[in-house]
Amino acid sequence: MGVEFNKLYNAQMRTEAELREFKEEMRLYREDTQAFKNEMRKDRHEMNRKWGDLANKLGTMVEDLVYPSLPRVIKETLGQEPQRIWARFKQRLPDGLLKEFDAIARTQDLVCLNSTKATLRSSDVDAFVTDIATFREYFPEYRDLPLVGILATLAVEESVLSYAEKQGFLVLAVGDEVMEVKNRPGFEPKRW
Repeated sequence: MGVEFNKLYNAQMRTEAELREFKEEMRLYREDTQAFKNEMRKDRHEMNRKWGDLANKLGTMVEDLVYPSLPRVIKETLGQEPQRIWARFKQRLPDGLLKEFDAIARTQDLVCLNSTKATLRSSDVDAFVTDIATFREYFPEYRDLPLVGILATLAVEESVLSYAEKQGFLVLAVGDEVMEVKNRPGFEPKRW
């Protein structure tokens, strides 16, 4: 009976030791898993930040393509020479609300407001309608001048172009002369 007891006792001790070892391995596994999750979360956050930076750089790159073309486009399309053009112009309302405008061009008889998107979507057209509606709150000095809206992008889908035209906007996209008017011949932009 003493031998049997020793065998059972030794088996129980091995089982308990294996159980302790297993618990320790599980604890280390959980720590490693948590560390991995934390690192993945950090990497994902960093990647999202980099994607955001890249998107912002792409947006400013497109704006940099559009800006030099605006005087030519305004002269050729609207028959007026811009007297002044502002790019990335920030204006603050008396209540402190700040808004940035991609480009504003002032001619003798009108004001042109430009919004530039790397990829132009119908929702951007809708948002620009709102920008047009609030523009004179930021620039009351232009309340008596007609306002022409100009949307610019790298390339424009036909459906978005049609939608923007229905709203009365000039649409620019990359062409032979860097930025060119994509509206149909004879299109007359709306004066807001």
